Amino acid sequence: MSLYKKLQQRAQDSKPIRIALIGAGKFGSMYLSQIPRTPGIHLVGIADLSPDRAQAALRRVGWQEDRFKAASVSEAVQKGSTFITSDANALLDDNAIELVIEATGVPAAGIEHALRCIQNGKHIIMVNVEADVLAGPYLAKRAAEAGVIYSMASGDQPALIAEMVDWARTIGLEVVCAGKGTKYLPAYHASTPKTVWGHYGFSEEQVAGGDFNAQMFNSFLDGTKSALEMAAVANACDLQVPEHGLGFPACGVDDLPALLKPTQDGGLLPRKGMVEVVSSIERDGRPVFRDLRWGVYAVFHAPSDYVRDCFLQYGLKTDASGWYAAMYKPYHLIGLELGISVASVALRKEATGATGAFVGDVLACAKRDLKPGEVLDGEGGFTVYGKLMPAAESLRIRALPIGLAHRLTLRNGIRAGQIVTWNDVDYDATQSAIHIRQRMEAEFK
Repeated sequence: MSLYKKLQQRAQDSKPIRIALIGAGKFGSMYLSQIPRTPGIHLVGIADLSPDRAQAALRRVGWQEDRFKAASVSEAVQKGSTFITSDANALLDDNAIELVIEATGVPAAGIEHALRCIQNGKHIIMVNVEADVLAGPYLAKRAAEAGVIYSMASGDQPALIAEMVDWARTIGLEVVCAGKGTKYLPAYHASTPKTVWGHYGFSEEQVAGGDFNAQMFNSFLDGTKSALEMAAVANACDLQVPEHGLGFPACGVDDLPALLKPTQDGGLLPRKGMVEVVSSIERDGRPVFRDLRWGVYAVFHAPSDYVRDCFLQYGLKTDASGWYAAMYKPYHLIGLELGISVASVALRKEATGATGAFVGDVLACAKRDLKPGEVLDGEGGFTVYGKLMPAAESLRIRALPIGLAHRLTLRNGIRAGQIVTWNDVDYDATQSAIHIRQRMEAEFK
């Protein structure tokens, strides 16, 4: 039975999937816009540090006022409405809720919320890729031990890439490379929240009229989000990461199988089974023909002459040899697609992409020369950006994860482009997120 029919059946039986949303930002707001149009779903509660902001998000996406005026979880369950609170634990600890969407984007908060979900037997959809890369392998292992599903979020590119990788492998194809597109120039690594809108081409009116967060959007532009998402894909799909960080080659969809193959076969990869992000613009700023800025892809290799011939017969875009081909999805709809994960986890008990190994890690790298005493401000900020690296190398050099580069004071000066290490910062090892990260490092070393 299709997911939609299963949802319809839950609605007919008056047994909707009872869910909670933690964080009503852009991703959460996009999903909120779809809930009234989806049968079999009851959003019991929203937790946000600013309940007023959560209410404003609901109004902006078209909810009627009477749908979010419940004074408690119990009243929300009784009346089929939604309770809004600043206290996430009020939702995480309530037995009425079976599934939680963690969409805060704050690594430390995401880890705490996931651990509380696991403790309370609630399934988790982790929109918070920052938390997932920081401690996902540890959280996923704890969730599995507790019989809880820990899932990537459909609509986000890592889940869509994982789906494509799974498709290829399930039909017997070897995945050579998988990843996504983005707008990239080397200069973007130095972008700050003050310069981000000019790079995106957004007007002041557009920014003022929407739910835009400058630091979050800058994390997409400066390469941090791409690094995080590719680490998440590597850890979910057992793919390798580039040794010296993402290359961001300029590449359109027609060139995917020609460029994203091993160097020994004329491509750019050191070996098969990698992740990589392709740029929608050339290094001189010219647009790439048929770019993949908003999409995802997988490149795979034909296992036999027969399959190679099938690629050609059915119109797949291949390299000149015909052995390498690619499939791609040109767009992703972020939170608008999250309902796939909600239905899959709740109804089929299947994750839409699941973190497993600790293959890739994302480190804090200086955007400019930093002085002792400066305070790091995390993803998309003014001080550091995230750089992808093999987890084994990250552990060897004791690199500081980008997810922990928040409000830590530098002990040493750091040159622009240099990786920040644990030795370069003052930190409290008893702080929860740091403690969990160090436990993961010891467990997965």
